Amino acid sequence: MGMTMTQKILAKHAGLDSVEAGQLIEANLDLVLANDITGPVAIGEMEKMDVDCVFCKDKIALVPDHYTPNKDIKSAELYKCVKDFAKANDITNYFETGRVGIEHALLPEKGLVVAGDVVIGADSHTCTYGALGAFSTGVGSTDMAAGMATGQAWFKVPSAIKFNLTGKLNPWVSGKDVILHIIGMIGVDGALYQSMEFVGEGVHSLTMDDRFAMANMAIEAGGKNGIFVVDDKTIEYMEEHSDKEYTVFEPDEDAEYVEEYTIDLSEVKSTVSFPHLPENTHTIDEIDDIKIDQVVIGSCTNGRIQDMREAAKIFEGRKVADGVRCIVFPATQDIYLQCIEEGIMTTFIKAGCAVSTPTCGPCLGGHMGILAKGERAVATTNRNFVGRMGDPESEVYLSSPAVAAASAITGKISGPAELGL
Repeated sequence: MGMTMTQKILAKHAGLDSVEAGQLIEANLDLVLANDITGPVAIGEMEKMDVDCVFCKDKIALVPDHYTPNKDIKSAELYKCVKDFAKANDITNYFETGRVGIEHALLPEKGLVVAGDVVIGADSHTCTYGALGAFSTGVGSTDMAAGMATGQAWFKVPSAIKFNLTGKLNPWVSGKDVILHIIGMIGVDGALYQSMEFVGEGVHSLTMDDRFAMANMAIEAGGKNGIFVVDDKTIEYMEEHSDKEYTVFEPDEDAEYVEEYTIDLSEVKSTVSFPHLPENTHTIDEIDDIKIDQVVIGSCTNGRIQDMREAAKIFEGRKVADGVRCIVFPATQDIYLQCIEEGIMTTFIKAGCAVSTPTCGPCLGGHMGILAKGERAVATTNRNFVGRMGDPESEVYLSSPAVAAASAITGKISGPAELGL
């Protein structure tokens, strides 16, 4: 029996000719990631191991992005813990405030992940890097500590679901709509501990930012990882951003999949996930008059330049509705600068948006955009659990940047068509 992309990557890193679903392996790691919430826990666990140093200072990434710029004394202590550890271990890829970005946008941008890599991160959305043809997955802080110390991790080889993509997206429809459509179709546990593998001629029509958004939310379907076939767009992205060597793994023709789905991208509509689970999806034409209080555009899912450009096109010459707060979070400093240079930031500010430094901010109810009791938000983030963005009696609706921007202007959940676009 042949192997999937994920299985081939894991086999290589385990030093094996082949692996099969359910097999337990120990694999070498190309990168280990933590942030200002999970990092201090991992550092504490590593200290208990009584090891002198990390396995490789160049293969650790520490990105304090959740509560930074520090919102209070506790978050400042977390930041200091990570900073001191990075200094003590001479960590190459440590990113201070002013250079920091949202980790899952920053690492690909800095060229730290390429096709064929195995990456673990003490953050569930580490699966983002599958957009580059890498195996990447979230782990607990204890596993992260072991990874920092040894450069290895144990895995149970996942089975896989094949998503054959055909066609091309319509205007104002993005990768975020595709992954919300898929999660609505299979459910939040539809890919439990499985690899979500995206193949087919439709992949080429997707931008890299579309793919990052889709791989990012594999975990919201329960997936162990999401991964895309590597094409010329992937290679172009890697060669622009990285000088690392990459390895392309193609799935075997006789690879085994537990499920196979074919999705015609031209049939996917703008999709919104209602409270309180990402699987609770509705297409924009099914939604009645739902008034909102806040819009958040950004996050590790949708804070990239394509997302900023798409939102700006909708805000151009328009205003955020009275009574609505719209907060924009470019995902990295480079994206922030690009927004300034392209005039996107001017468009946001003239429209009445508040623009924040790169941070995870309100996505996890951290800071800079918390909801009060009874308030509703449309967000381009990835989770809408009870109390996710603030009070347990608030509500979060997940959407694409286009829907989020249109909703900010109308004051209710809306698609670009309601603005004549």
